[in-house]
Amino acid sequence: MGTYQALYRKYRPQTFDDVSGQMAVTQTLKTQLMTGRMSHAYLFTGSRGTGKTSCAKILAKAVNCLKPDHGNPCNCCEACRAIDSGSCMDVLEIDAASNNGVDNVRDLRDDAVYTPSQVKMRVYIIDEVHMLSISAFNALLKIIEEPPEHLLFILATTELHKVPATILSRCQRFSFRRISQEDIAARLQYVAYQENIDLDDSAARVIARLADGGMRDGLSLLDQCASATAGELTAERVYECLGIAGERKCAELMGYIASHNTAKALELFNRLYTEGKDLSAMLDELACLARDLLVIKTARKEAISMLSGIATDEEAVQLAAQLTPAELIRIMGRLQKALAGFTRSASRRMDAELCLVELCQPELELDAESMNVRLTRLEEQIKTGSFVMREPPEKQNEAPEEDRPPLPEDADAPPMPQEEQTQSELPTGFWVDLVAGVRKELKPPAQGFFVATPNAPVRGVLVGDRLELRCDAAFIAQMLDKPEVLEIVSRKAGAMLSRPIRAVVVDLQSQPKDAPRMEQLLNFGRSHADIVTIKE
Repeated sequence: MGTYQALYRKYRPQTFDDVSGQMAVTQTLKTQLMTGRMSHAYLFTGSRGTGKTSCAKILAKAVNCLKPDHGNPCNCCEACRAIDSGSCMDVLEIDAASNNGVDNVRDLRDDAVYTPSQVKMRVYIIDEVHMLSISAFNALLKIIEEPPEHLLFILATTELHKVPATILSRCQRFSFRRISQEDIAARLQYVAYQENIDLDDSAARVIARLADGGMRDGLSLLDQCASATAGELTAERVYECLGIAGERKCAELMGYIASHNTAKALELFNRLYTEGKDLSAMLDELACLARDLLVIKTARKEAISMLSGIATDEEAVQLAAQLTPAELIRIMGRLQKALAGFTRSASRRMDAELCLVELCQPELELDAESMNVRLTRLEEQIKTGSFVMREPPEKQNEAPEEDRPPLPEDADAPPMPQEEQTQSELPTGFWVDLVAGVRKELKPPAQGFFVATPNAPVRGVLVGDRLELRCDAAFIAQMLDKPEVLEIVSRKAGAMLSRPIRAVVVDLQSQPKDAPRMEQLLNFGRSHADIVTIKE
């Protein structure tokens, strides 16, 4: 029985035309080969698995091929076969991670002066060149600057910023882009067909997304899933094989976070954890989904083409409608913080559960970011008209106004001020017009509290020449009780009523419960016409 060869090695591109997703690079190299305008040193940069080393080997064959085909190596001549088999001593692939010392580079430099014995050009492929030491780079610099005619250097790196500028300036640089999910999925289907693997389209898309722009990673994942699964390879089987949460589960978990349903979120998380799902993968998928939702909220028309595919387009749009941009930014930041802490954590499960609880309940955190999230969510509810102010529990059980016993007479109570005994006749639609005028001048968050809806968080009540802005929540009152806000409201109301009006904020929640006279006055105002509520 022959030795099994990994799919990414078996299906490594053999010509420039076989390389997926790097048309700009391969076409330029083919043109240089056909015209004979070759450089003496190339630098291939890009993320892992995008084809840097494959293109380096193809280029090494192409410059030595005896029968080139429009810039591509023929893969049939003696030179091509020798390079493919690794028997050609004139084409050397060096791993800089394990050969990064100055002595290694000096040996290379000493050997480079000799003419090739088997092929036309001696080629050195130095992979992960950024791993070389400074002294090794200095030793390499001289030979790259003035190389012999028979010498070609091909350097490859995933971390361009670590390569000295002196090396960069002496090389032709080619940037390898991340391969698109469509290109990876198409290549996976081709390989699956060649290997008699029953690969479902949805599974190909999932693997392509998980590959994160790297063809090698995609083929490795396909290899892993195909070897562990008999029969058709579906998306769900891919998730089971890799131990990660499925896209539907990720969307469901985000839905619980959006609705602040901590119990359901923890229940789903525990079920996935029990099934063996990887904690890092779960949180990473949540972070990717949060990024998708933020893209939908900001990019809008172009958003669908930019999504990662964690959830379906329909699910993503529905989830985006439930969360504000501030909430999504906070979710992403909290998930990234939890993921970063996994490397030094003694209890990753506890960290992940704590992260979920904090995502579902932002009120547990009192930092500025969490407060901003709560404010923006409230503003969003007010804009859409979905804001509902619930009565305190003690008031929900009170008898209706008309069923209450009459207030006891308070002989010692001071007489009501004359201004509160005067009834004010207001034009129709006064509050609607006032809200519209005030919103034009106010800035968020105060602007968002002024709405002309039945359940508005602020209600205007005119008492003589005083306009009371009655707030059902202390924090709303705090936002409005500012000179710049009250000045605008007073000026607008005065202009509409043609007399001076003074706006004041009244926090209904802060009214002392042990002040019967205050409650008596408020009840009196609610049940009599002496205090007129401004309605839409």
